[in-house]
Amino acid sequence: MAAKKRCQLDAVPLCNSAAMRFAGECPHCKACFCGNHRLPEHHNCNKLEDCREAAFNRNKERLEGERTVPSKMMGVV
Repeated sequence: MAAKKRCQLDAVPLCNSAAMRFAGECPHCKACFCGNHRLPEHHNCNKLEDCREAAFNRNKERLEGERTVPSKMMGVV
């Protein structure tokens, strides 16, 4: 039987907990973590800032597309 995957947290002291099978892989950095470190904020994910920036840009574009401009308001009285 293969050895269990261990948490890949790069911290001192090292986390020796078993990595979660399904929810333990970070969608951003693709590393496997235990239940305590599976969230990007908890393992200081190096791709988290890129993810935040992409989400910000998506929301910005969507909100700018929904902006009401004066030309649309001329027909509404």
